[in-house]
Amino acid sequence: MIFRQLFDPTSSTYTYLLGDAASGEALVVDPVLEHWQRDAALLRELGLTPVATLETHVHADHVTGAWWLKRELGCEIAVSAASGAEGADRLLRHDDRVSFGSRHLQVRATPGHTRGCLTYVLDDASLALTGDCLMIRGTGRTDFQQGDARAMFRSIRDQILTLPGECLIYPAHDYRGLTASSVAEERRLNPRIADRVGEGDFVGFMSNLNLPHPKLLEVAVPANLRVGRPDAIGPSAAAPRWAALRFTVAGIWEIEPAALAEMSAPVQLVDVRDPEEFTGPLGHIRGARLIPLDQLACRVDDLSRTTPVVTICRSGARSAQAVVLLQRAGLEQVANLSGGMLRWIAEHHAVESAHR
Repeated sequence: MIFRQLFDPTSSTYTYLLGDAASGEALVVDPVLEHWQRDAALLRELGLTPVATLETHVHADHVTGAWWLKRELGCEIAVSAASGAEGADRLLRHDDRVSFGSRHLQVRATPGHTRGCLTYVLDDASLALTGDCLMIRGTGRTDFQQGDARAMFRSIRDQILTLPGECLIYPAHDYRGLTASSVAEERRLNPRIADRVGEGDFVGFMSNLNLPHPKLLEVAVPANLRVGRPDAIGPSAAAPRWAALRFTVAGIWEIEPAALAEMSAPVQLVDVRDPEEFTGPLGHIRGARLIPLDQLACRVDDLSRTTPVVTICRSGARSAQAVVLLQRAGLEQVANLSGGMLRWIAEHHAVESAHR
C-alpha cells in the first residue's frame, strides 16, 4: 500500500493519500483547496487514480479541495450522511466501507467535534485517520458546530481506543509539528482522554477551553457544506491556458517538449545555462535567449511580463529554480521545460549549435 501524509502550514491540516499499488486506485482524505493541484500532481507522479475524496468532517478552518479534484480527476466525493453537506456523490454511515483496489477503509461514526465526524480505519487496523476527534495528546474542540463533549468522550473510548494498541493514529490537525501517535500511546499519555480520565473530568475540561473561533469559520463552513464548490470559477483557479502544462509536486508548472514544439502562440524561451553550454554539444532551441541563472535576477526586466516564458537548462533542474525566481519577481505565466535539453534531444526535436 502507498501512504502519504501531506501538510497545509496555514491551517495546520493534514491531507492523506492512500493507494493500492497493484490496481493504481487511491483515496484522498481531507484535501485542502489551496493544495488540490499538489495532490493531483502527486497522484499522477505515483501512477495513482483517485476513486474518491473523503472528509472526516465539515471543516471550519479551511475550504476543502474535493470539488476541484472531482472536476479535474473525476473522483467521487464522500462525506458523512450526518454532516448536512450537499453535492456529495456518496453519504457515509457507520460501518460503511470505502474501497480502493483490494484495500478498504472502514467508516466509524465519531461525533463530538461536529455531528458528522468520521474516523476511517484501514482494513487491517494498522492505522486510523481520526479527523478532529482524537488528536495527538489532545482532542478536537466541542464548543461550536454541533459540538458535544459527552458524545466525543464516547466516540473516542468506544470507536478509537478500542482498536489494537499498535494501531497508528493520524489526526486531521496538529499545531506542534507532531505527525502520528498510536492507540496505546493515547490511552496512556493523552491528558484529556487517557484511561484514567473519567467522563466528568473530560466534560469539565472541554467546557473551560475558552478558545477563539477559527478565523475562517464564516467562510469555510458554508463552502464545505457544498463540498468546496465555488460560487464562481475564477480564471486563476484552473490550469493556465496559454499552453498544455502539468503541475508538479515541486510546486511549478512544466511543459512537455512535444507541447512546446507544437506551440504557435508567442512564447519567450529563456535558456539559463552557461554560455559554453548554450553553444556546446547539446545546442539550444531556436529562438531561445541566453540568460544564465546567476544573472537572471538582475535581468528580469529584460523579459516581457505579458508573454509567457519557458525556462530551459540541461536537465530541467536549474530551469525549475529559474521558474521560482521569475514567479517571485512577479511573472505569472512561467513554465519549465520538462527534462531540459536532454529530453528535447532524446525526443528528436530540432536544435541549433555551433557544433552542428
